[in-house]
Amino acid sequence: MIKTFFVVGPTASGKTEYAVRLAEDIGGEIVSADSMQIYKYMDIGSAKPSAEELARARHWLIGEIDPRTPFNVSDYQQLALQYIKDIAARGKTPIVCGGTGLYVNSLIYKMDFEAPEGDEEFRKKIFAEEDGDTEKLHERLKKLDPDAAEAIHPNNIKRTLRAIERLEKGEGRLAEFAKATEPSDLLEPVMLGMDLPRDVLYDRINRRVDVLFIRGLEQEVRDLMEMGFTSADVAMKGIGYKEIIDVLSAGGKAEDAAETIKANTRHYARRQLIWFRRYKQIHWINPEYSSENLHFIGIV
Repeated sequence: MIKTFFVVGPTASGKTEYAVRLAEDIGGEIVSADSMQIYKYMDIGSAKPSAEELARARHWLIGEIDPRTPFNVSDYQQLALQYIKDIAARGKTPIVCGGTGLYVNSLIYKMDFEAPEGDEEFRKKIFAEEDGDTEKLHERLKKLDPDAAEAIHPNNIKRTLRAIERLEKGEGRLAEFAKATEPSDLLEPVMLGMDLPRDVLYDRINRRVDVLFIRGLEQEVRDLMEMGFTSADVAMKGIGYKEIIDVLSAGGKAEDAAETIKANTRHYARRQLIWFRRYKQIHWINPEYSSENLHFIGIV
């Protein structure tokens, strides 16, 4: 099995800097587990690692996917495992860093993303009820299970229909399904969770949003809009992008979205904490990196 470190936690909690310092300390390379940082052209709003951080440690799955390309958790699992195996084969230590819970789950558990046969007639009924409209179908799924909607691309009608069928027949939410799967027999995960007092975390989130605007988030969004993207595109549903696109499309100013972005980010951070606190094997640590602390708790 491949010993793999997972540096996880809520947004703005210091995961990137921690992972970079860990990589420098143990000879590691970093595989991103962030559903927005995977995309090209979206550097500021997704808070990608800085040029200096990228130079200090080799990163994978940062800016590799075109936002127009359908991409879901199954695609992520395949690519991330490929990188992890390659990193280990070269004698380096894989470090997965990010806050997208479904991406993390796809690596530490055995998860089969192929939709089972199910009830074809039931799915035909669902399809007819929504007039075969992919957006309506995806919105129906989102109301049933937001995590499932995040994991399944709207254009993947087969998996969308199967997910709606499973949920409407009472088979359980995707998150519960993922939680119940068996541990991976490929990776030996060492999970490190960034632990900050709630008030400190929220202050960091608010200050980060201010910094993103200073760095040019508005222009980045405008550039994406000129490329033809709208808030209906899956890649544009990330916090920061959707809010600004909606405000600009309505004739407002980008800064009018700042407080909404902060509130939505704080809400997302709460959801992330709830998700990661489910893991019994996680070590909750201060994001101020200390190799001595890792040696003390016996994980390096």
